[in-house]
Amino acid sequence: MAKPPFGALTGAIAALGTVLGCLAIELRTVGYEQYVESVSTAAVLMYVTASLVVVTWVRDRRARLD
Repeated sequence: MAKPPFGALTGAIAALGTVLGCLAIELRTVGYEQYVESVSTAAVLMYVTASLVVVTWVRDRRARLD
């Protein structure tokens, strides 16, 4: 795979995590406490997924160099 799909995917997933984090803060401010934990968990999951895409990117690059 080329670099652009990995980079674009990582950026999009990290942006989604950021948006979900902001949504969790907004939900807490407005008073929807029952949803904050679920949205926060989804935000963390997006950051973990973005990290795993980067790991896959690095491993793919190493495999191509060998």
